[in-house]
Amino acid sequence: MRLKEILSFHPFAQQFSALYDIEINNLKMDSREIKKGDLFVCISGFTVDGHHYVDEAVKNGAAVIVAERDIQAKVPVVIVPDTIRFLAMAAAKFYQYPTNQVPLIGVTGTNGKTTVTYLLEQIFKYHGKKTGVIGTIQMKIGEDVFPVDNTTPDALFLQNTIRKMIDSGVKQVIMEVSSHALDQGRVYGCDYNTAIFTNLSQDHLDYHDSMDDYLRAKSLLFAQLGSGYHSNNRKYAVINLDDGASSKLIRSTAQKVITYGIDNEAMIMAKSITLTPTGTKFLLCTPNGNTEINSQLIGKFNVSNMLAASAAALVNEVPLSIVKKALETIQGVTGRFELVNHENSFSVIVDYAHTPDSLENVLTTIREFAKRKVYVVVGCGGDRDRSKRPLMAQIALKYADEAIFTSDNPRTENPDIILNDMISGVTNSEGKYQVIPDRRKAIYKAISQATEHDIILIAGKGHETYQQIGHVKHHFDDREVAKEALFMKE
Repeated sequence: MRLKEILSFHPFAQQFSALYDIEINNLKMDSREIKKGDLFVCISGFTVDGHHYVDEAVKNGAAVIVAERDIQAKVPVVIVPDTIRFLAMAAAKFYQYPTNQVPLIGVTGTNGKTTVTYLLEQIFKYHGKKTGVIGTIQMKIGEDVFPVDNTTPDALFLQNTIRKMIDSGVKQVIMEVSSHALDQGRVYGCDYNTAIFTNLSQDHLDYHDSMDDYLRAKSLLFAQLGSGYHSNNRKYAVINLDDGASSKLIRSTAQKVITYGIDNEAMIMAKSITLTPTGTKFLLCTPNGNTEINSQLIGKFNVSNMLAASAAALVNEVPLSIVKKALETIQGVTGRFELVNHENSFSVIVDYAHTPDSLENVLTTIREFAKRKVYVVVGCGGDRDRSKRPLMAQIALKYADEAIFTSDNPRTENPDIILNDMISGVTNSEGKYQVIPDRRKAIYKAISQATEHDIILIAGKGHETYQQIGHVKHHFDDREVAKEALFMKE
């Protein structure tokens, strides 16, 4: 593609007319990936500034550099005020505006994003549509699975990936959208037709100034649905009416609002809920009719997730009968309330719960069917919001009979400091706890103590297969370690 075409969105593109005929083979923001004829966009990130790698980009074959400030280079340089915005616009143009060609659902919220995207993937499969999914656990194109580094990747990756999805026959794209991605402009250029809000609770206050700022970032997904109304491109905001932030999010969008809830009267509701240790039964009530759901997913929080997915599916013209069939077939989501199979007479559950709200949701669900003692193994991530650490410990001791506080992903922090933060607001009267910094030893300890009908929750990492210590990720899977400990106990 010629540079003229890539710059076609630029309001003052004529100032670069002398460069119009340069042929651009690809767009890149990583100088190490540059090949002959590529355009290199200098992005100023939190830890790396692309402007410092111009010489490397040129050496590797860059034909043109796009930067935010004057730089010296042996190839033409295009100066723009914001390279993040430029890259999003250029990527959308370069990949032929892919999100205008396939329905795109975005899911945001503190908890439940992964589960809702997984539920929607299954629903659309039953509806006969090939899906593309971008999320925390992985990226999928149909049945093909690819690793991802961030919950929501950058704009260049997204536009490229969604183009690949379309070329492979994908008819519905579903993606998790984090507050970081919204705040940093990573989803600029993504034309969502449906935005889903699950819930808001304390998280990421190491990044956001306050909960209000966290909510502001989340609200961008709904504001960016746009203000126009088009008969051939209808847009919807699917909002959890049980969450206190719902009213602000409803006001943030000009599009049609579809509400769902359990405790508050909404358009899509769950009534007559029955929770058991092996599943959930409820009446799904919708404007299209009511139907009873017998799901293998456990807990009230999963009922809310199923409502979110149902609402989004219904407004995207999936029949209620298909929604029912999919919800009743789904067995679970990796690392989300995942039972570890073994021959002992107690239960071991692995869950991603890493926020106060999600930990409380999982533990209260366990309490509803626990016959004897409940153990929880939990830690907090390093280089992250310190204010939630004592809250996590307090919730663990409120709902569990015994807590073992341990390391999660300490990253560059001293694990002992993280654990001291956790127990800083805890007194012995609040419950019994142990501190075992070594996560493997902590899991082994919990399992060694368990007896018949006890339940062990290993929380915080869920699907993750690593533990990050310093800047290095070491292989570590809670499920694998639990199975090792169970084998030793059998």
